[in-house]
Amino acid sequence: MADKLDFSGKVVVVTGGGKGVGRGISQCFLEAGAELLICGRTRPDVLPSVDGREAVFVEADVRDPDASAAVIEAAVDSHGRLDVLVNNAGGAPATEAATASPRFSESIVRLNLLAALNCAQQANVVMQRQEEGGVIVNISSVSALRPSPGTAAYGAAKAGLLSLTESLAVEWAPRVRVNAVIGGMVRTEQAHLHYGDEEGIASVAATVPLGRLADPSDLGDACVFLASPMAAYISGAGLLVHGGGEKPAFLGAAANTSGSK
Repeated sequence: MADKLDFSGKVVVVTGGGKGVGRGISQCFLEAGAELLICGRTRPDVLPSVDGREAVFVEADVRDPDASAAVIEAAVDSHGRLDVLVNNAGGAPATEAATASPRFSESIVRLNLLAALNCAQQANVVMQRQEEGGVIVNISSVSALRPSPGTAAYGAAKAGLLSLTESLAVEWAPRVRVNAVIGGMVRTEQAHLHYGDEEGIASVAATVPLGRLADPSDLGDACVFLASPMAAYISGAGLLVHGGGEKPAFLGAAANTSGSK
C-alpha cells in the first residue's frame, strides 16, 4: 500500500503551488517523495520543502500560454519527463455580477478555466509519449455545484472545469488520466478575507458537518491519491473534499420558527 503512494522519481508540476491550497498540495507531493516544480507570478518568500528537499520555482502567469508552456518545458528539461500536473492556480475577488466589467469577467474565466486547459494540453503532449503516461488533476470548487453570489464568473469557470475534466478524460485515455478535486471551504492564510476574524471563521466552520474548514493538506492528500496507482481506474471523476457539504439553509430557518405563531 505504501509503495502505491511513493512518488520517488516522479515529476510533478503544481500551478500556483507557493501559497494557499497550492502550497498544501505541494507539501503533500514533496512528502510523498516527488520532484516538484511550482509556478506563480511571484516567488514565495519560503519555498515548499520537506527534509531539505525543496520545490523548484518557475515564474509564470499561467494565463499566458507561452508562460505555462515554459513551465512544462522546465520540468522536461530538468528531469526528462512529467508524471503529474495539478492545475491549482485560480481564484477571484468578490464582485457583484451586475457591475463586473467584461474585462474582469474574461480575466476570471481565463485564469480559472482557460489556463487549466492550456496547461493540460501542454502536459498531455509530454505524457502521451511516455510509456507510463501521466495524470492531470484539476482543482475545482463547490462553487461549481451551487450558486456562487459575488463570484459568479468564478463559479461558472469552475463548473466548466468539471466538464473539461470529463471530456479530456475521454479524449486522452488510456495513457492520461484526468480527474478533479472539488474543494469546499479551506482555511488558508487569506481565510480572513472571506470569513472574517477568528470568531467569524469558527462560525463558518460550525456550518460544516465535520465541524471545521479544510486544511490545504486535505486537498493535497486527495491529489496524491488521485495521482497514484491506487486510483488507476479513476478518470473523469470529481472528488468532493468538502467536509460533508453545507447544511441546507431551510433547516436553520425551520428551527428558528419552530413553535412560533
